Amino acid sequence: MGVFQVRLLGQRWAKPLPSEIRLLKLAYGHGVWTREVQLMCDDTPWVFARTLIPPGTLQGRCRRLKQLGVRPLGEVLFADPGIRRGEIHIARIIPEHALHQAAVQGLAQAPAPIWGRRSVFHIDGGPLLIYELFITAFNSPEADHVHRCSALKGSPL
Repeated sequence: MGVFQVRLLGQRWAKPLPSEIRLLKLAYGHGVWTREVQLMCDDTPWVFARTLIPPGTLQGRCRRLKQLGVRPLGEVLFADPGIRRGEIHIARIIPEHALHQAAVQGLAQAPAPIWGRRSVFHIDGGPLLIYELFITAFNSPEADHVHRCSALKGSPL
């Protein structure tokens, strides 16, 4: 079994993309807490994950979401029975899209289109948006080793 780890790429206040504004039902011009990580298996990045959390969601017990560091967000989400997950959207993301460019940044060889999924979760009534873009496991010759890191299966961030 491979070694799973989270590589924190960055976390900061940022402006969401127009599609993210619509999904989170935000007013234009507002920033969201944005966290970007790579989910790694044996030092190989397999998943690029992006989480967007509006300021209204980061209140009360949800303030801890800004302090995750290299801890997987999935540990928090799936440990809380009060969290609801919305629809899962699946997309093929082309190299010209900003999310593709963020996902493949730093890779020696970037896959052309990549597959990803996104969902809006609701925690204490507030939304958060999670993307998972599959940058290695399903887009390369390593695809036959998908089961090497069991922590990657079914786990958002």
